Amino acid sequence: MSKSALLRLGSEVIRTEIDALRGLLPRIDDDFARACEIILERPGRVIVTGMGKSGHVGNKVASTMASAGTPAFFVHPGEASHGDLGMITREDTVVAFSNSGETAEILTIVPHIKRIGVPLIALTGNPSSRLARHADVNIDVSVAKEACPLGLAPTASTTAALAMGDAIAIALLEARDFGAEDFARSHPGGRLGRRLLLRVKDLMHTGNRMPMVGPDTLTSDALLEMTAKSLGMTSVVDPEGRVLGVFTDGDLRRALDAGIDLRETPIQRVMTPSGVTVSPETLAAECLNILENRKITSLVVVDGEHRQVGILHLHDLLRAGVL
Repeated sequence: MSKSALLRLGSEVIRTEIDALRGLLPRIDDDFARACEIILERPGRVIVTGMGKSGHVGNKVASTMASAGTPAFFVHPGEASHGDLGMITREDTVVAFSNSGETAEILTIVPHIKRIGVPLIALTGNPSSRLARHADVNIDVSVAKEACPLGLAPTASTTAALAMGDAIAIALLEARDFGAEDFARSHPGGRLGRRLLLRVKDLMHTGNRMPMVGPDTLTSDALLEMTAKSLGMTSVVDPEGRVLGVFTDGDLRRALDAGIDLRETPIQRVMTPSGVTVSPETLAAECLNILENRKITSLVVVDGEHRQVGILHLHDLLRAGVL
């Protein structure tokens, strides 16, 4: 097969699946809203089930819900009738994916779901199917055609079901006011968790690792402090430790260009007054934005009295994986 033919076939698949997704828009309706309301009203978890490709979709949707503020997990319908039904409690909600709506393994467990009084939300491609009729709410995820030219392999139908599942998960996220920090708490090992949970106090240099000199320190001696602490800068503080300014590699270059005698000049004459400071509680990701916008590499960390308590360097953010 020629390259052009392969490209044409690939494009047709994408167009077919795009059309399937567009067809879902009118179905974000009262049934969709009621499905979300049922889940929000219930105190338990969402139990997602599905067989075959629909099961793979359901597994992913359960994972998305769980990470986005709605406790959920996937139960295989075949295993459910062999003991796993015990995972479903009276406080839960069941969400079942089935394109045909006639999946035998799911229909087998519907009586048990009904018997214990658990709401059943179905996402089917056949609103007249038995599963749709037995469900408290059925959301129509049917498609005009599959992307598979044989019309056999689930393609557009699984895309549509997954998109509708995602729509439910995100609607629930918004309804619960589930924010970025909530999301980060369920992803502590990922980059997002590091960006949203790490604060300056977790990364800053403290104690003897902080470069710090007094305002009357000779500039040449301040350079020794900078070299010893290896952060490319030093803060300048008063006797109480309040920050008066900073002296950086850039300030050094400007002083040399001006012909200033570093061995005779006190640091307060060549420092940058005030400097850029942050609180120990500032998010590390916010500091990254400050460093990028100011085109600097270090921040002085101060307490409520503007006393220095730490130094944060760009390399600290790199090592922590915040970038």
